[in-house]
Amino acid sequence: MENKDYKILIIDDEAPIREVLGASLQDEGYTVSSAQDGASGLQAIRQFQPDIVFLDIWMPGDLDGIQVLTQARKEFPAVDFVMISGHGTIETAVRATKLGAWDFIEKPLSMDKINIIISNILSYRQEKEEKILLLNKLRRSIALIGEAPAIVATKQIISKMAPTQSWILITGEPGVGKALAAQNIHYLSTRAGRAFVDIHCGTVPEDLLEAEIFGIEKGAMPGVDKVKKGKLELAMGGTLFLNEVSALTPEVQHRLVRFYETKSYYRVGGSQEIRGDVRIIATTTKELEKLVKEGRFSEDLYYKLNIIPFRMPNLRERREDIPVLTSYFSDHVAREGGYLKKTFSEQGLEALLKYEWPGNVRELKNFIERVYILTPGEFVDLHDVRFAGLVGKDEDRPNMDVMSTFREARAQFEKDYLLKKIAENGGNISKTAEVIGLERSYLHRKIKSYGIEVP
Repeated sequence: MENKDYKILIIDDEAPIREVLGASLQDEGYTVSSAQDGASGLQAIRQFQPDIVFLDIWMPGDLDGIQVLTQARKEFPAVDFVMISGHGTIETAVRATKLGAWDFIEKPLSMDKINIIISNILSYRQEKEEKILLLNKLRRSIALIGEAPAIVATKQIISKMAPTQSWILITGEPGVGKALAAQNIHYLSTRAGRAFVDIHCGTVPEDLLEAEIFGIEKGAMPGVDKVKKGKLELAMGGTLFLNEVSALTPEVQHRLVRFYETKSYYRVGGSQEIRGDVRIIATTTKELEKLVKEGRFSEDLYYKLNIIPFRMPNLRERREDIPVLTSYFSDHVAREGGYLKKTFSEQGLEALLKYEWPGNVRELKNFIERVYILTPGEFVDLHDVRFAGLVGKDEDRPNMDVMSTFREARAQFEKDYLLKKIAENGGNISKTAEVIGLERSYLHRKIKSYGIEVP
């Protein structure tokens, strides 16, 4: 934005200050207005709607600068205030800053200092706007897709939990989108501008988990020649996402309980207390309540995490979202892979709707990508989704009762088997022949005899 796009208001009882400072700022290209006392200043803020206000502290009348600042910050939180005074004190400057003033400058005014302050304010505003744009873009990219009652209820729970500071436990089957829900909670919270740090507890060796989360001091272990910050320290002020929390060792569970209660911890091998604020969001596919009863998971940690029971629905509970999810993933694959978007036939979509999707949304996403790789045309029909490896419900499978001979049943089995294996090997016939132990030429004859289409 250009300087003329920014409005600056001067509130000062000294006419020379208003005139000289106003003229200088107009020369810089800003749109400027002024007021001579606190009451008219507040009115000017309402009418002029400035971006920045230069506000004198000592003014005659019912409202001095501090009183104007106190009232205006409540009414106009987006306006930045710079306090000016001819006989200010450190106490006054500190008080003004605590009330929300950007800076404090003394008379006689220096235009060099004023220009630096304005530049800093505008740079900060631009960075803030860019950050908000990025956050909004990120929020759109991680949005939970669908309007089925189960997912609508999930979105409502997230919107209620996000603004709180509570620790959260998200349960659900693999592939339902627990990590996506955790990101939504973070980026809809007051911590959105801080770090979102994740760790998959099940992939870290047990003897390294404690150091990975809490950090480790130099020399605490052989080969550790410098301090290593843990995930908890990297997430300060933000969110630590513990994926599959059931894999935590008893010691780590105990230390997390202590951190919850004291907001402090020590690195492994360290003696310096580290204090800070981190929100923890954890996920699990296990029944933690059962593990608690068996003594395999901390009861204290379980209840600190499970303040609001939150279970992500599986895809079978929201089948009506399969078409919109299919379209969403199709758009994504087409955009990322440089494909033309494919259209699914009614029969193809019906097959997707009938499938059980044991891997949930993740499996559907991967399947759509596989369809794009294996289907050469722009139209995806029933035989294309079957060729890509989709096995429907029992009613979609061949009816053995209507097959009159063993030969027919064997032929149908061979065809289904070859379709599955070709899909598993990405349509590569040579690789498929090697995997299933057939000569390549013989496999080609089988493919031709069964009318199997290979991309």
